Amino acid sequence: MQLTTKPDIGLPPRRFLEEGFDPTSLEALETKVQELLTREVPTVQDLEQWTLDLSELFAQVGAARARRYISMTCDTQDEKAREAYLSFQKNVIPRFSVLSDQLNQRFLKFPFKNELGKRYEVYIKGAEKDAELFREENTKLEAEDAALGAAYSQIQGKVTIQLDGKTLTAQQAGALLEETDRNLREKAWRKVAERRLEDVEKIEDIFDKMVNIRTKIAKNAGFENYRDYAFEKKHRFDYGPSDCEAFHQAVEKVVVPVLEDFAQERKQKLGLGTLRPWDTSVKLSGGEPSRPFEDQDGYVSLTKKIFDEVDPCFAEEFNKLVRNNMLDLMSREGKAPGGYQYVLEDIRLPFIFINAVGSQRDLRVLLHEGGHAFHSLLCRDEPLVSYRHSPMEFAEVASMSMELLGFERMDRVIDKEEAREGFASFLKDALATFSWVATIDAFQHWVYTHPEHNREERKAKWNEVRQRFGPHVDYSGLEPFQDHLWQRQSHLFSAPFYYIEYAIAQIGAFQVWINERKDHDKAVQAYKDALSLGGSRPLPDLFKTAGGRFAMDESMLRELVPQVTQKIAELQA
Repeated sequence: MQLTTKPDIGLPPRRFLEEGFDPTSLEALETKVQELLTREVPTVQDLEQWTLDLSELFAQVGAARARRYISMTCDTQDEKAREAYLSFQKNVIPRFSVLSDQLNQRFLKFPFKNELGKRYEVYIKGAEKDAELFREENTKLEAEDAALGAAYSQIQGKVTIQLDGKTLTAQQAGALLEETDRNLREKAWRKVAERRLEDVEKIEDIFDKMVNIRTKIAKNAGFENYRDYAFEKKHRFDYGPSDCEAFHQAVEKVVVPVLEDFAQERKQKLGLGTLRPWDTSVKLSGGEPSRPFEDQDGYVSLTKKIFDEVDPCFAEEFNKLVRNNMLDLMSREGKAPGGYQYVLEDIRLPFIFINAVGSQRDLRVLLHEGGHAFHSLLCRDEPLVSYRHSPMEFAEVASMSMELLGFERMDRVIDKEEAREGFASFLKDALATFSWVATIDAFQHWVYTHPEHNREERKAKWNEVRQRFGPHVDYSGLEPFQDHLWQRQSHLFSAPFYYIEYAIAQIGAFQVWINERKDHDKAVQAYKDALSLGGSRPLPDLFKTAGGRFAMDESMLRELVPQVTQKIAELQA
């Protein structure tokens, strides 16, 4: 996929890198790094400029990586795109990681770095942690890990089924789970599940290799296991593994009983004796599934109206992405599954990737990725590339808050009854997020603290964790499918330990939404203020600026969950 290098909204001027600089050339990279390593830096002002020049270099390398990843995921059947990504990961990133450490070490040796002031506190703390963890021998292992992640994406991009004479992607087949015809739902579900079973062993092989590689990375850095290493690597300065384990327990106590009530309600309203996996998406009202748009143009138009209802500035920002062709939104054969927002740092514009099929749920997905995009756009003028990205725990507040803000006003854009039912379903899904996050997170904790496990032990642990957090759907006779549900969670492969962030962020987003229900303008302004900070402040400060507090304990869940269930009851009344 061809991505623009000259957007219509202008680019910040380059100071350090000449036009035409090629970030894929190791020779060019080496030259620029040497300039930075040997430059005289006699004053604090010179050090700040040195840091900004360093940021300019990192932005170009990051953009080169992003462009190759986007091209590969937009068409997993394009071998040239895949090879370009893998070559960059194998040949450029390992060497650049070594050069980056050299630059980082030089920055930390400047005796007057602390005179840069409060603005650089987060930057310095992150640099110190990165220097502490860096091991040159890990760069090749990380490249191997990325290659395995690409192989996983390629496998998933090939998942299609034949149904009633049509070829459907997994996402297109998933939309059929909203149909009122239960036989059709079961047929679609089984076909996808059976197709996925064909890849089980290949994915098991990939994951075994990943666990082995990641464990080596951790041990090289002096850690007993990859979990403890990952927490440090991700700069989780404000919580640790024990806080996650406490969150798991809180979900079990506070959220799981509520989800059990939702399951009982679903069985009763649908007139079912047992709830099967193909019964979880159909409307409780028994109505036909909502299909609010047919193609990307309709999708964009409808979602833009919702953004406008939240705040006209969001519609204006979204238009920048539309005009610059920074959207690939509809599902098709050969496209990698899932969705993401990825910033092209050379032009400081976010690209949004989604696998939409025309359902109302797709509106939620674009609200989510749109929230990420607005986060990037609101701190577009930040000169430090690292500050143009916030900690993931808050980055997801940006996206999840936009979901809630959008659903709160969706009845102004689509049919009111459709909107009310969709909002109630969305809030139930949001609470279910806590359960699924706890499931994936607890599973990962076990996997990487028991790296010597075998596949049977892994399967047993997965089913144990599943029962702990979500024993609400009947998989009798479907055990082979349930045994490998974890393989569908791409984060386990492409971003290990990036998942608890969704639960922390959902807590933050609920707080933004509760504030918005009291005072829309004040809450939206606080949301924008927090997003504009990027990653320049610690995590608790970002939550506070957005109008909430950083917490993930039982007392916080007991405060939030009743307010959500009350809103659900109002919507269903």
